[in-house]
Amino acid sequence: MTRLSDFDYVLPQELIAQTPATERDRSRLLHLSPEGSIRHHTFRDLPGLLQPGDLLVLNDTRVFPARLEGVRAGGGRSELLLLERLDSARWRVLAKPARKLRKGARLSFGGGRLEAEVLEVEDDGKRIVGFRFEGDWDALLEELGTTPLPPYIESSEDERKTRARYQTIYARPSGSIAAPTAGLHFTEAMFEALRARGVDVAFITLHVGHATFQPIREEEIEAHRMGVERYVVPEQTREKIRGARRVVAVGTTTVRALESAALADFPQGWQETDLFITPGFQFRVVSGLLTNFHLPKSSLLILVSAFGGRERVLGAYRDAVRERYRFYSFGDAMLLYPARVP
Repeated sequence: MTRLSDFDYVLPQELIAQTPATERDRSRLLHLSPEGSIRHHTFRDLPGLLQPGDLLVLNDTRVFPARLEGVRAGGGRSELLLLERLDSARWRVLAKPARKLRKGARLSFGGGRLEAEVLEVEDDGKRIVGFRFEGDWDALLEELGTTPLPPYIESSEDERKTRARYQTIYARPSGSIAAPTAGLHFTEAMFEALRARGVDVAFITLHVGHATFQPIREEEIEAHRMGVERYVVPEQTREKIRGARRVVAVGTTTVRALESAALADFPQGWQETDLFITPGFQFRVVSGLLTNFHLPKSSLLILVSAFGGRERVLGAYRDAVRERYRFYSFGDAMLLYPARVP
């Protein structure tokens, strides 16, 4: 059994990035080579760290304004985080304060333009909420909703700026409650430099949901069960993978989509995955990983450790702390490969 405490590390609070870099590709980039050496770069150095014939695969999901702040019928403010749309009027949500939002509780948003009722409280504390509104739901949500930034970010930016920076420049289908943050560093100039280097680019879509960030509560990580998230690997991406010299995944969500697809022999259309990648997992597609720095004891850090080796990854994290890298969603990035066996 593998212990959760084996994936812990010490991070000074001041290294948790509260704002994005002034320019997307001005972030720092830690390069952990297959031999285990560590080099420090800026993100603009990425093309030179890849090889002609490599394929970079990115998650093109779009974050939607999933946080709704409203007023309860009996008074007092509450918040809903939209997790999953069940039909035209019902959503599965996280609710705050939970004790005030029992079955039958009613809320209003935007001065009554949107109303909600708690229809069911599920065993894990999530709520099923029914909404009442007139007009177009997506337009109303764009107006009344706000960007669901992680709780460790205390942003003072206005909503317009936050929406722009907590979104990749290539985001397309809407459906995520969190950005695939390794992709936040990319610019059009970066894509041009990659093409000039002979590095190809392809996309998958995995809508990032609560499952990605659900805390692990068991000390033996094998007892943890991931929630379900939806993904699709387009045919064009499947074809590029077959012809690639090496597949470098941008972000842990891309890894989960590609490896889930490989386990099912690359099925067509939208699929569901609850894949939890832990040490000992046999990677079938991904041979390089570009990712941000993740929270201690998280499923994301465990995935990165499964890919790059726990001791190597945690050693790189300690080095990043010493070098004052910026951590988490708005932080710096890391490029790594599995250990090379002599």
